[in-house]
Amino acid sequence: MNSKNNFKIISEIASNWNGSENLANQLIKESKQAGADYVKFQMWRAEDLYKKSHPDWNEIKRSELTPNKAKNFKKYADRQKIGYFCSVFYPEAVEFLEKLDVQLYKIASRTSAFMDEESLATMQAIAKTRKPVVISMGFGGNVEIIKKIFKNNKKYFLFCISKYPTLISEVNFQTMLKMDGFSDHTEGSLATLIYAVKSNRIRKIKFIEKHVANKKSKGPDKPFSMNISDFAKMIHEIRLIESMKV
Repeated sequence: MNSKNNFKIISEIASNWNGSENLANQLIKESKQAGADYVKFQMWRAEDLYKKSHPDWNEIKRSELTPNKAKNFKKYADRQKIGYFCSVFYPEAVEFLEKLDVQLYKIASRTSAFMDEESLATMQAIAKTRKPVVISMGFGGNVEIIKKIFKNNKKYFLFCISKYPTLISEVNFQTMLKMDGFSDHTEGSLATLIYAVKSNRIRKIKFIEKHVANKKSKGPDKPFSMNISDFAKMIHEIRLIESMKV
């Protein structure tokens, strides 16, 4: 996180790789070409978060990120010279990702709100690494408790609404400006660009996260994800905003 850009752009792959390593690698490469700083995957066990009766169970199970696949994706991201990290949902995932020498971690909204049985143990495992953490607050987790858990970690709290998609009218930009970035679930790029303009004078690192997919992607995350070409255009516009002296 030493580049000159204050806005750090995260390409959230989520389940949009369909359980296909070839498609995951394609999305990693396309994210790099689009100008993203990071690609992010979600490391969870399907049975921990979903019931088998879920209508998207097959797609969810197929896109479960195993340790071996996480290792392969990290190697490919390194070759593409793009940062790689994960949202983690169980403590053993942290132990494994440490072996891959990831540089930071993501805390999902449901984890920061202690919605899952292993939320606390997962955050405590991440805290022990003393590495930076990017924390989505979509379900309104307790900031003071989270700060205590991560007292020795650099913390970045992201404005987020855990609704898919989010209406732009639901986004509170005043609240967002008090935080360290935006995990954007709105359709299109308007909300992100408004945030970039409003926060451009704040000279500190700010994270912008957007779900990304291509035409081969399918599953529960695809309907509210941005296609790669629009993602590249959005990043280009963010960089223009970043260069403005206003």
